[in-house]
Order: sequence, then C-alpha cells, then structure tokens
Amino acid sequence: MNKPVRKPVVIVGPTASGKSSVAMAVAQAETTASSPVHIVAVDAMQVYRDMNIGTAKPTRQDQALVPHHCIDLVDSHERFTVAEFKKSATDSLEKIDSLNGRALLVAGTGLYLTAVIDELVLPGEFLDIRATLEEETDTTKLFTRLAELDPIAVEKIERSNRRRIIRALEVCIGSGRAFSSFGPGTSAYPENGIVQIGLRWSRERLAQRVADRVYTMIDDGLVEEVAALRNSKQGLSRTAAQALGYKELLLHLDGKISLDQAIADTITHTRQFAVRQERWFRRDPRIKWVSISQDPVSEIVPIVAKHLR
Repeated sequence: MNKPVRKPVVIVGPTASGKSSVAMAVAQAETTASSPVHIVAVDAMQVYRDMNIGTAKPTRQDQALVPHHCIDLVDSHERFTVAEFKKSATDSLEKIDSLNGRALLVAGTGLYLTAVIDELVLPGEFLDIRATLEEETDTTKLFTRLAELDPIAVEKIERSNRRRIIRALEVCIGSGRAFSSFGPGTSAYPENGIVQIGLRWSRERLAQRVADRVYTMIDDGLVEEVAALRNSKQGLSRTAAQALGYKELLLHLDGKISLDQAIADTITHTRQFAVRQERWFRRDPRIKWVSISQDPVSEIVPIVAKHLR
C-alpha cells in the first residue's frame, strides 16, 4: 500500500481477548479535535452486513463514538476476498491520513492484516478450478497432489488446512506457477515500522472468556440473528455460513443438533480457533506481546496510547 505519513498502530490477539475494548478506550482517550483516532477492523467476518452479534461487531453506539472502517462492506450472501479487503483497508488508511487522523488496527484475522501492512502479493482467482478441487472430499489426496506441484508450499501448510491446500492448488493449476513463487507470502516479516501489540492471556482464562462471550451472544439474540439470515431470500455465502456460531446454529435450526449441543460446539470450536489465531500471530517476531492478568483495558491502554502518540 502507499504508506500513510503517520503509520497505524496494530492491536492483535485471539477472539475474546479484549482487543475491541482496548481500542475503544484508547481511541476515546487519545482523540483530539485536530487529530482524531479511527479504528480499522481487520476481521474476515465483520465485513458482512447483518452478521452483528456472532461476529462481535462494534455496536452502533461504539461506531457513533469512534469512526470505524472495514465493517459492513458486503451482504452476507456475497463473496469477499483478501484482495478486496486489502483495497478497502488501504483506502481507509489513506482517508484517515487525509483527515490528519491516526489509525488503530484491531486484528483478529492474520492473513488480512499481513495483506495490508506487508503489501502481500495476492495471486488471481480461478473459480472453476477451485470448484473442481472442492469436489474431492479426501483432503490428504489434495495435499499429496500439492506436494507434487509445489513442494515448497506444503512445508508451510498444515495437512488439515483444507481451504489453504485448495487455494494453493487452484493457483498452481490456474496460473501455471507454483503457489510459493508469489513472493514470500505470510512467512516473511519485513521491517515496516508498524508497531504491533499482542494481547496474551493464559490458556485457561481465555477459554473461560470464550465461553462467557458465547453465552452472552446467545442472550443477545444470536439464534434469532442466524434464523433471519437463514430465512432470507439470498441466504449466506459459503464463507459466511462457516462463521463460528453461525455454522453450529444453522445445524440446530436445520434440526440436526440441539441448541445445547450447538452452544457447546460453538464454545469448543471458538476455543480451537483462538489457539490457531495465537499460533499464527506468534510466528511474527515483530509483535510486542503483553500478558494480561485481569483487565485488558487498564493494563494495555497506556501501552497502546504511548505508541499511538
């Protein structure tokens, strides 16, 4: 991207770690009339309109208090790509800079963040090839095929990561080039001058926070939100339908599992996702990690604010 004059500050961390609360507190404390703080959400699911409760999207009240970017970009039945997010985020950063503002990125989706701050080179899409590959139900066979076409790529992709394997194969076949030839990708960590601050909880505390969040979402009307999306004329896109909480509650609404089971599965899957998020972010040596003992706002806000200034 064309780097803004004033580089953004990034808050990273797994789901339920308190990133949004920290960002809101910092933005409100540090905003001035001449230099407002804007929040840029770096989240693969908050881009979808009408998916509010289950994605922990900033409330209307929060959005009224602090300008937010990169949420509600597309309808939930539409496809949305990393390249489209990169453009939207880059445009937002340039707009914030033109207002003499300061950008605070709140990142839960590592790939989206890398695309924005590290100018990730993104190969084209080959949808027909992808559709054909997705017909193969045996992920191991797909992995073996990728190993034949691009042995470098398979060293960086987990055997169980079906989506990533299919994407790499799609590019290899469609472009005629190895997927790994499109630059260092997410395995490079160039010095970009951007401060990244990571929120770290103990595994036990984070697991409890995840469970608490899921129960709160249910109380706030997540079942009703998913039912409305399910019954809409367009329905959900394949990606949106895989969102945590939505996938499990769709199974419940289809009569395949009980509500209690859907809630339990959502908690389990969200905890597993949080582990994967941590694993992704921990690979980046540029992130400054801060361990939280009780309250992320009181413990992290002063650190973020110092760098934002």
